[in-house]
Amino acid sequence: MTGGGGVTATTRRQRIAHARSRRTPVWWRDAIGVLCWINVLIVIVLWVSGRGLQSLGSGPADLFTSLGRLSGLVAAILLLVQVFLMARVPMIERTFGQDELARRHRLVGFWSFNLLMVHIGLILVGYTLRDHNNLLRETWNVTTTYGGMLLAVVGSLALTVVAVTSVRVARKALRYESWHLLHLYAYVGVGLSVPHEIWTGADFTTSHVARVYWWSAYAVALVAILLYRVALPLWRTLRHGLTVREVVREGPGVVTVVLAGRGLHRMAVQAGQYFVFRFLDGPGWSRGNPYSLSASPAPDRLRVTAKASGDGSRRLAGLRPGTKVVIEGPYGRLTGEGRVTEKLAMFACGIGITPLRALLEDLPYEPGNAVLVYRAHDADDLVFRDELDQLARLRGITVHYVLGPRIRKRQSWLPADAATWTDEDAMRHLVPDIKRYDVYVCGPDQWMDAVCAAATGLGLPSNQLHQERFSW
Repeated sequence: MTGGGGVTATTRRQRIAHARSRRTPVWWRDAIGVLCWINVLIVIVLWVSGRGLQSLGSGPADLFTSLGRLSGLVAAILLLVQVFLMARVPMIERTFGQDELARRHRLVGFWSFNLLMVHIGLILVGYTLRDHNNLLRETWNVTTTYGGMLLAVVGSLALTVVAVTSVRVARKALRYESWHLLHLYAYVGVGLSVPHEIWTGADFTTSHVARVYWWSAYAVALVAILLYRVALPLWRTLRHGLTVREVVREGPGVVTVVLAGRGLHRMAVQAGQYFVFRFLDGPGWSRGNPYSLSASPAPDRLRVTAKASGDGSRRLAGLRPGTKVVIEGPYGRLTGEGRVTEKLAMFACGIGITPLRALLEDLPYEPGNAVLVYRAHDADDLVFRDELDQLARLRGITVHYVLGPRIRKRQSWLPADAATWTDEDAMRHLVPDIKRYDVYVCGPDQWMDAVCAAATGLGLPSNQLHQERFSW
């Protein structure tokens, strides 16, 4: 078995004890949410203290201008919230996980962008009424004569590109690498908006308290990005010195990469987590790709497995031993940290077996207390078949390979030849009394939705359902 290097029962017990000792406090989620809302409230209070409310009754021009100020201020703080959500801040990452953070990031992003558009429209209308001008001439005047406005226009265009490419239809039409590159324009948009706020923003120019607050907010956001997106990954890369040790073709389009490094036990990485990897193998190395660990982490070795689905994953097959690797991570909440029961049920589909195979190797459980349900189109698509069979023999895992094309008439996690079964009945048959299990799910989004719906329909408590989605 090409795994994590002989994980003993003692090691498993030590790892699960460590995971439970660092279990994320439940109150962190509420604290982060409250902190976000407090900052929005502060922005509104600053607007009120700057005569925002009084201006609403001072005539149409002041009404539009004051509302434009408010929408712009809220848009600005929501942009900073977006930055924090994706800055890889450990407290936030551990609390929500990247899949939930991505959803929240997208939701906050659309709100901030819409409010930014409202801000631009209301301000222009307000200034047009104040100056008794026409809208087009006033727009040109504001853009060319107000301090920092040309930069703000470029920043708004950058944010527009980000917003448009965040729409589901646009995301599906883009490669992951292109989408990721375009989303770096969000930082450009935020950065280019700062001079406009400093030079012409009423809150910056008239209120010392507001200036202190906004400078502090931008400084904290900048420090978070530099610390967790740049400094920490660079430090871990230099400290652990990961290089490619071996490249193995597992099956059609599926490649395993074994990485050698030093002192990896100091990284607090857990089975089920993933890293963002950059392989220094030539042009395109700067584009990072997320890959899950496919084996229990060892002190001197990590293993990842991926299916060719984009430029990054396709180039894995061409990596050469000795290639240096830049890492970000570890990330992810699909670990044993939140485990509640003594029993495990793993539901995998396709390449989604990757993190679950690592968990089956790493986590402690008694023989007969673990079940794997592995869904694939046919036997040739089963990744790690030999390893899984060996794990099953060594650790007493019940394995069900569920093969066949999908059911086309309804959304289901079952294959077509099981169409006469309901999702819940099939799950009850394969994993009797599922309410006594911790259930881990990984695979395509719609398939995961069907599995989760069936599990909750059978009465599985929400804290025993563990999932993390890697769609973008």
